Amino acid sequence: MTNYIALIHKDADSEFGVSFPDLPGCVSVGTTLEEARLNAEEAVALHAEGLIEDGETLPEPSTLDEVMADPANRDGAVIIVPLKTAQPRTVRVNITLPETTLRDIDAYAESHGFTRSGLLARAAKRMIDAA
Repeated sequence: MTNYIALIHKDADSEFGVSFPDLPGCVSVGTTLEEARLNAEEAVALHAEGLIEDGETLPEPSTLDEVMADPANRDGAVIIVPLKTAQPRTVRVNITLPETTLRDIDAYAESHGFTRSGLLARAAKRMIDAA
């Protein structure tokens, strides 16, 4: 199993933010440390799925020494996040959406480090789990 190093940060008036030095754009948040950790696992899985879907290769994880050699990373708490590879087979689907909705989805996904597919899958999963 591949493990990525994640950094947890928290400002006084914010939730716990999680970033992955090896996966630019892959971010997550949580109101508690435990929620941040769990959301980080979901974020790295969705990010990897999006990279694979886009025909890109996953970067090799850096070592802890490599990550901490960057002074910008020293303010975060380090956690190890497993990339769970037993993902279900990805299936391409064709959907119809209003053009403005698609633009909004793409803008949100880009600004939050998701692919379009990753964001839609995550939103759908959350709605299903909440039902």
